[in-house]
Amino acid sequence: MTQPLTGVKVLDFSTLLPGPLCSLLLAEAGADVVKFERPSHGDEMRSYEPRADVDSTNFVLLNRGKKSVAIDLKSPAAIDSLVPLIEEADVLLEQFRPGVMDRLGLGYANVAKINPRLVYCSITGFGQHGPKANQAAHDLNYVAAAGMLALTAGTDGKPGLPPALIADIAGGAYPAMINILLALRQREQSGTGVHLDIAMADNLFAFQYWGLGAGSRGQWPRPASDLVTGGSPRYQVYRTADGAFLAAAPIEDKFWANFTTLIGLDAAALARLSPADATAAVATAVAMHTADYWMDRFAGHDVCTSRVVSLEDAAADPHFAARHLFDRTVRTAAGTTMPALPVPIAPVFRSTSQELASPALGADRALLRP
Repeated sequence: MTQPLTGVKVLDFSTLLPGPLCSLLLAEAGADVVKFERPSHGDEMRSYEPRADVDSTNFVLLNRGKKSVAIDLKSPAAIDSLVPLIEEADVLLEQFRPGVMDRLGLGYANVAKINPRLVYCSITGFGQHGPKANQAAHDLNYVAAAGMLALTAGTDGKPGLPPALIADIAGGAYPAMINILLALRQREQSGTGVHLDIAMADNLFAFQYWGLGAGSRGQWPRPASDLVTGGSPRYQVYRTADGAFLAAAPIEDKFWANFTTLIGLDAAALARLSPADATAAVATAVAMHTADYWMDRFAGHDVCTSRVVSLEDAAADPHFAARHLFDRTVRTAAGTTMPALPVPIAPVFRSTSQELASPALGADRALLRP
């Protein structure tokens, strides 16, 4: 079966995580992605640790199946050398601050004159306009600015560090991919491209739909006070006798009834307590036995409770092995292989090739016009 994005040509001027992950998703669906990098040392991600040969494992995972062109975009000859690629491209992806591509001569207005069918996608933290548009920031800053980080605060009031780059991926890479696909579909109807303004901070509010809904009725969420912020015994992490942890989310009454019965408590009695006291009662019950004991006791029952495991243990879980999550590999420019990054592209849309390479810096320089 032909991949859905076969024949789609993508010019990727982005670096680090949001843009490269977006173009990885496009590449995994069949797009031809050309990555443009600085001649001296390329994408900064190449220098991160740990390394897989010359490049970092991060770079290798995010750039599987792409081409690399090393080019100094500030060079007077850069635009001329890029014109043939722009003329035949379908998508241009960039991640600079607003105005940078314009100063380089590669802004949307300029490239649209060369190729009016081009889908031009700009990923930034705060968007192309607004008071914070040119503010320097990273993932943690966007999560903080969008009101999400405050909801992780513990009993001492200090917010916790998110273990995932939520804004970069969920607010940047994924929305960019979605909107690029929508723009390509619209282009089939209109014949013209569009400039997409993807703001990572903007896109975090959808994840807080429940808080916005409550806030519209004057009930703005607070840390440790609402269902998913630690204010309910039905959505908590509990410590076991051996120092392990259980993630318990028996929200619905049927699951809560099963859970409380199995840990030796009465759901009706817990309902008469305050949420804090009910949580303490459950914590005391769970702490009486080990994690293995509880997982054995819960086996075969619907309790929406999981053991908290490490990433190492999760990657070795037989369930994910049965789903072939880590079967594909990526080959470094020097020939070393490692498991490829599992991406949310359905297997039916992906290449039949189990192994693709990550590009060496500037390996595809020949693509430029002399």
